[in-house]
Amino acid sequence: MPGNKLATIKRILTYIHDKIRHDGQNGNPKGGNNSINFAEACKDGSRGLNCRGLATVLNECYLSMGIPSRVITCMPKTYINDCHVINAVYSSTLDKWLWIDPTNNAWVTDELGNLLSVQEVRAHLRNGQPVRVNEEANWNNEKKTTTEDYLYEYMAKNLFYLESWTRYGFNTESDRENLINYIFLQPTGCDSEERNPRNYSVNDDRYFWQAPQQAKN
Repeated sequence: MPGNKLATIKRILTYIHDKIRHDGQNGNPKGGNNSINFAEACKDGSRGLNCRGLATVLNECYLSMGIPSRVITCMPKTYINDCHVINAVYSSTLDKWLWIDPTNNAWVTDELGNLLSVQEVRAHLRNGQPVRVNEEANWNNEKKTTTEDYLYEYMAKNLFYLESWTRYGFNTESDRENLINYIFLQPTGCDSEERNPRNYSVNDDRYFWQAPQQAKN
């Protein structure tokens, strides 16, 4: 049933959130940027991962289950010392890339409880429409993540432009044999292509958020 597939997405999110703590003050383990290396380094509980590390582990877990997933770097207009990384997980039932955040065990809904995509969250915040984080959302099972602090104060500034990979698989970010390409979703007039001439910059939401082929969930 469709509801069970959405529940699976949430269960995998919470499992990774509970198994590996968030540690944004330190770098991720040396070695491959992949779920096996990262999980092995964290399994004794002596260390955690930053938001990108957590999103990488969760991304590969979803992919291993046949669930399309992307790592999304959420960037402010002017980068100083902070951004945030989440996952976009595709639901063919809802036909959209759902907002999934392993740092905060979070997903986002509208005022009626409908799950929102990353694209929809951006639009809702831009247009002043209500958004809500789920009641279970928290940081390291120590501090509740609230809608006001998380969405309106923190994430609103980090959604000026988005960065993602053009392909997804195991060890994508550290696979130097197949060079990494990124795609940026940016407002018209904003261009970050200078980061790497091999990257792509677009301002078309529909292109950036197009459905994956042969989605499984």
